[in-house]
Amino acid sequence: MKAGRLQSFIRQNIGAILSEWDLFAKTKIPAAATMSLLELRDHAEEVLRAIADDIGRPQSEAQRDQKSKGLADGTADRLAGASAHGAIRHLSGFDLVQVVSEFRALRASVLRLWAAEAGAWQPEDVEEVTRFSESIDQALAESLAAYSTKIDESRDTFLAVLGHDLRGPLATLSNCVQLQGGAPQTPDARDRVLHIAARSVASMEEMITDLLEYTKTRLGRGMEVSPRPGNLDAVCEEIVEEARAAHPRARFEYEGCGELVADLDHARIHQVLVNLLNNAVQHGDGGSPVVLALADEKDEACLVVRNHGDPIPPEALQVIFNPLVQVPKAKAEPHERPSTSLGLGLFIAREVVLAHGGTIEVSSTAEAGTAFTVRLPKHHG
Repeated sequence: MKAGRLQSFIRQNIGAILSEWDLFAKTKIPAAATMSLLELRDHAEEVLRAIADDIGRPQSEAQRDQKSKGLADGTADRLAGASAHGAIRHLSGFDLVQVVSEFRALRASVLRLWAAEAGAWQPEDVEEVTRFSESIDQALAESLAAYSTKIDESRDTFLAVLGHDLRGPLATLSNCVQLQGGAPQTPDARDRVLHIAARSVASMEEMITDLLEYTKTRLGRGMEVSPRPGNLDAVCEEIVEEARAAHPRARFEYEGCGELVADLDHARIHQVLVNLLNNAVQHGDGGSPVVLALADEKDEACLVVRNHGDPIPPEALQVIFNPLVQVPKAKAEPHERPSTSLGLGLFIAREVVLAHGGTIEVSSTAEAGTAFTVRLPKHHG
């Protein structure tokens, strides 16, 4: 069967169409701004070729009706690239609206470019455009189905990790209560039990606080901060000392710059640095120190937390601050599950920094290690 004008146009102009796809994503979707061209396009060419093939495939009215209901036999197999695209977009930090907007832009770009080249429509063009729109809709449906599956998997993992992480300190607290109600203990033993119980309560309180902060931001209330003048250098020294006490087996180094006065919510900044230091300890190699460095950069305070260990996979760098996204280790085996962690620490750190009008970035290589860089305006606007 002879290929129609639109079908031929798509096959012959895939490069130009993909360039339009790139331009839209990079200017309209924040998550795409840091993606490479290969990451941005991922399965786009495969999807376009499948759509072009589908346009020219014979179709009865019954098949058209089935396709309109998302029930077309074999269509999912032909549009497997669209499913993979949706799954990858979830990992890349795109939200549902942005995934839909990509396909809407793809439809508009193809029709606009084709209209500029084809000139006046011919009667057979109407059927081709109809078939093209059906195929775009089917590709979008396949992509959203895969995206939604990944969302459900992330949510289930999140809840499972929450249950696992709460069970540990709760069991410890329960044992402490039983010990206190049992045989008489020496004062030292009783104090030790109470210390362990208090630590378990603090651990659960921290997790619950993180959940409340996450819920508040998802409801659109944002992170509340109350800036006041203070010496950030002194805050950093205090946090490093706390980290040494909390992680006696880890090594910490502080590179200060002397007194640095800034208008900051110091309790919130304390929260940011504790989360970053804990993250560095968890993912560092243990043989190298975790370094916190503070620098005075004119109108900004620059805080850097560095550690060495397995680098963060490049595809994970842009989503590492997102909640409900489980990022596998660079050297993880296919069957290996993510480590148990709510994954809210970095998300909350980002929200606190943004509430101060600052920025937070991450870089990670095997040679230089992993560095989280926070820049905060010294005077809150």
